[in-house]
Amino acid sequence: MEFTHFNESGRAHMVEVGHKDITKREAIATGKISMRKETLEKIREGLIKKGDVLSVAQIGGIMGAKKTSDIIPMCHNIFLSGTDINFQFLSDGIGVEATIKTEGKTGVEMEALTAVSIACLTIYDMCKAIDRDMEISDIKLMKKTGGKSGDYMRTNIRGKVVSINISDKKGVIKTPIKEGIFIEDHGLKGDAHAGDWHRQVSLLAIESFNKMENLGVEGLVPGVFAENITTEGLELFSLPVGTRFKIGDTIQELTQIGKECHSGCAISKKVGKCVMPKEGIFTKVIKGGVIREGDFIEII
Repeated sequence: MEFTHFNESGRAHMVEVGHKDITKREAIATGKISMRKETLEKIREGLIKKGDVLSVAQIGGIMGAKKTSDIIPMCHNIFLSGTDINFQFLSDGIGVEATIKTEGKTGVEMEALTAVSIACLTIYDMCKAIDRDMEISDIKLMKKTGGKSGDYMRTNIRGKVVSINISDKKGVIKTPIKEGIFIEDHGLKGDAHAGDWHRQVSLLAIESFNKMENLGVEGLVPGVFAENITTEGLELFSLPVGTRFKIGDTIQELTQIGKECHSGCAISKKVGKCVMPKEGIFTKVIKGGVIREGDFIEII
């Protein structure tokens, strides 16, 4: 691959983009800031003395995206048509996602990465008085579209298994177990939803639980939405049907996103409004094996 940021004398220069076509371009980057549970709860409850941590971090991320060319030497000054920063409460910190859009002659990958970095640094600055052990990590480009080089999608995306959940009846809340045996072309051994069909295993992200909690729904624990696997770190419902995952020892294929909600079941009685119909996914087991709490999930 040829490097473009060097001139004929071998010195750095800003790449000429005047000859490039104007196209719609988008980049998505993510990152994470880990912290103590006490710090996380203070952020969630709005008890940090400096103010609303995520509101300030969102502004910081947007400003970071707009100022990228001022702090990264060879970046072009780009007009941004859209900048969006989102946060997810994780079990051990906060996930940050930046989506940056433009219509121009060069991409916005650096703007997305800078936005995530500055948002994480802003969270650190807001909370450092009570937690100097916070760690910023996993800042990476997830996706970019537009331009001559075409689209890019990160393939080695990783998440984590929070819980494996099982029930011997349908329409009821599932009970967490430490590990489960997943049988090829069947599903979780002993689970009522396993069988010879396309919805052998159900998955729901803990981030979807957080959305419900933010709406005031209480008492949410893994298995309450009847999902077999509770995950963390992946936006499951945004993945295309046909996506394959390596989960623990298994390989599974996404077969369906969401489902029809059946009123009157134990789940709807418990939580009132169910998030599973929109954000849950279903898979078939391509290769069987054991999945344990804490196992990695990798898109392959």
